[in-house]
Amino acid sequence: MENQLIQKAYYESFMGENEKRHPVQVLGEVCQEEQTKELPELANIRFAQGEVYFLNKDFESAIFKWENIGNDLEPWAKKNIGDAYYELGQLSVAEDFYKSVETDNEVLQTEVALQLFSLYIDRGKQESAVSIIKGTVSANPDYPNVTEIARAYFEREEDWNNAIELAVLEAIRTQSLDWFDVLNSYVEGGYARNHSPEYFLQALLVLFDIDQKRFERLAVSLWENYKNQDNYFTWLKEINQLLVTLDMDREGNWHSLSAEFQEAYFALIDGRFLIKKIQDLVPVLLENWLRITDVSHALFASAAVLSWSEIFPSSISAASGADAEKLLNFTGAKVNWIEEGLHLFETIQNWAKGHQMDIGNRMRWIIGELTNFHTNRLLLAGMKGSGKSAFINSVLSENILGEEPTSAVVMFRDHAQVEIDEIGDTETRMISDLADFRESTEKRRGANSTIVDFKLPSQFLMENRVALIDTPGFNGELERSETVKYLHLADTILFFLDANSPLTDRERTVLAYIQELAPEIPVHFLLNKMDIVENEEAARAIAEDTWEKINHYFPNSKIFAFSKEYDSGKQLKDLSEFIKGSVGAAISDEGRTSRLLFFVRQTIRNLVQDRIAMENDLVESVKWNNDMSVKLNGALNQLDDIEVEKKRNITKSYKSLKDEIKSDISKTVPGLLKNTSELITEQSDLSKIHIELNDEMNRRIREYLEENVMPKYYQALQEWIQQSNNEFTETQIYLDEMSEGFNALYGEERIKLQCDFRVVDDWRRDSDRMTNGVQFEKENILLRNTPGQFLLKSAGRLFGVNNSMVYNKYKSFVENEDYRETTDSVIKKFLQQFELFEKSLERDIELFFRDPIQVLNSAVTETKAEIETDQEKLDRMRTNPEMYRDPLALFEVRVRQYEWMSVAGRENYIH
Repeated sequence: MENQLIQKAYYESFMGENEKRHPVQVLGEVCQEEQTKELPELANIRFAQGEVYFLNKDFESAIFKWENIGNDLEPWAKKNIGDAYYELGQLSVAEDFYKSVETDNEVLQTEVALQLFSLYIDRGKQESAVSIIKGTVSANPDYPNVTEIARAYFEREEDWNNAIELAVLEAIRTQSLDWFDVLNSYVEGGYARNHSPEYFLQALLVLFDIDQKRFERLAVSLWENYKNQDNYFTWLKEINQLLVTLDMDREGNWHSLSAEFQEAYFALIDGRFLIKKIQDLVPVLLENWLRITDVSHALFASAAVLSWSEIFPSSISAASGADAEKLLNFTGAKVNWIEEGLHLFETIQNWAKGHQMDIGNRMRWIIGELTNFHTNRLLLAGMKGSGKSAFINSVLSENILGEEPTSAVVMFRDHAQVEIDEIGDTETRMISDLADFRESTEKRRGANSTIVDFKLPSQFLMENRVALIDTPGFNGELERSETVKYLHLADTILFFLDANSPLTDRERTVLAYIQELAPEIPVHFLLNKMDIVENEEAARAIAEDTWEKINHYFPNSKIFAFSKEYDSGKQLKDLSEFIKGSVGAAISDEGRTSRLLFFVRQTIRNLVQDRIAMENDLVESVKWNNDMSVKLNGALNQLDDIEVEKKRNITKSYKSLKDEIKSDISKTVPGLLKNTSELITEQSDLSKIHIELNDEMNRRIREYLEENVMPKYYQALQEWIQQSNNEFTETQIYLDEMSEGFNALYGEERIKLQCDFRVVDDWRRDSDRMTNGVQFEKENILLRNTPGQFLLKSAGRLFGVNNSMVYNKYKSFVENEDYRETTDSVIKKFLQQFELFEKSLERDIELFFRDPIQVLNSAVTETKAEIETDQEKLDRMRTNPEMYRDPLALFEVRVRQYEWMSVAGRENYIH
């Protein structure tokens, strides 16, 4: 019946089995018949009639029929009314009717929920749609198609969080592989990143018991999903904790999962993470990896366990260690050792670069050389004066090396044309010619730790596919020998013995030291200077005696007798045979890998030393800059004092000469004016004499200023300028000495305290301008309206008849007037421009010192900034020493892992 109600086919229950009449007619007759009864029950009939109307799209009639249902079908009727309004497009009314349905029937609840779900989608109410479908799935997940409807909706809306939640819940609930496949497709699509790793653990646990291949696929998908995400460490922790609880072993062929373990392990120890962050995770990860590793990863897994337990004892269980060692002995994986070693070297190099450190140009060159499998490198070693240079000249058929032994390491190899490069830690320097080469290999160059790469056309080197590495003769401390630094660059060592006294105690000591440092590198011998032997029989005896001595210490070594006096062609032919028989077979992957790992380890040690040196350099830099700051500030204070002193001296000197001129004018001008009384006579026109006298007084003042004062002032100014220039020059000399002192400390031309002597030039121009003639403004001396002057000017009119009396009065007035006001006016006007000049002196002196002061201030600021920067670096290094220490320790783990692998895989080398 529920299915009929769902399909709106309840009316079929009123139809006979072979009824062919229309349901409307049948239901009408049933209704009429029911109404004839005493207590008719019409609700079911009306419900069925509503269905027929609905199916025939007469929705209003259907609603009318269903509105009056009051029996058990009432909830269904309300749901159907909602359906009718839905079809009529009255969605809000439909929603109200759906929400009004009250029933305990799960089927009806689910049908109403699905209708509301569709309605919410049509109304654009996505949150409500999500809520209703999730509630429906939770309440009745087994209802037909409900989970598929939910999945389709979430996928269409790209609501991946809810889609994943649905897939996880259904996969766990139903244990259906289809749902696990759906979940895996979501994870592979990159849609699971918003979920925490813990969310998927239960699903993985359930899937492991159902289908282990699918388990591996889902685990790998999740691994890839969390890689490079913030919660990657959480994933590694959770998946490893889960795997510990699962019954897994190497028989399961977990190839993809093992590959993820390998990649994760190498990523954890690539220098990006501190040990404290990974020290709890790595042991669990390694033990899980060892437990499930497949054949292709077994060598890496077992070696990783052993190397980690060596560097971090007790972090790996004894059982896992024993299992790893056992597995290591039976692994058959093939490994490209050179590629792995180079990858590790590049990882270290990138880490160093990220921490402002450099592994060195020379080390990069050495690593590059080790990847060249086309040439066998033969290192020539021996005591000082053993004749290596003569041997090389003979082999190369050129007089390249001089008679004096060199302290440089030189590698000679065949090339189409001559190219010589000096490989240093910081750069590669091209050597232009043989003279430059010989200078580069003098003793004074030995401390530079460089190697000279000498490429030249050589038939012998080409035919034998060999490169010769010439090294300084051993003489003194073995540990400090340049030869020792390059032993591991060689595939074979050819040790030179002097036929006069072969295999001395000192030579045995040197050879023992070489074997201790590089036991894997074969050593052969060249018995040199055989030309001193009297005859062939004696030569044979020396060779046999030497061989017996050598054989005791080096049973696998061979010996070659050589003399520069022997037939060159035959000797080179014999030497070629010797090289092919003893040296030619030395080149191998295992040997090159061992030497590559040696230099990788050396790189790590160098970085450790660089780290210590960097801290010491920072300490020294801070101390040195603090000392420099004190010196610079002291110099700045001295310069300030000098500036103040020069201001005082120069301005005082100028004021002194100005005051002297002023004094001269004060003393001279009144006398000049009084002397004009001689122009007054009894015959003078007393009505005009004051005008004549005033003009004469001004003339005499002007003449005095131009002919006496101005020349004297000019001379005084020139002397003052010269004196000032001398003081400035003394100051500049002092500052030059100060600059030299600072630059000597800096080791470069960094400080230049150059004063601005243009100030002196400006003063000279100003002095010329100011003394280039007197700009004289006529003084009103006797034309003033003082009472006395007024009486004198009016004397002719007042006393015209008594000229003698007026004459005497006038003369007395001119001779006895003090002329102070006039003199002050003359001085003020004359000195006006000189006083303006005086006011600018301090500013000019400041300009003179401006540049040196700015230079010192800038140096102080820069020094302070360097101190702060270096101190910050130093504090960071001291606060977090593990930032440098830990990555280098992890690189050591990686090197040790490869060494373990090389021991196990010597029969499985490829290149």
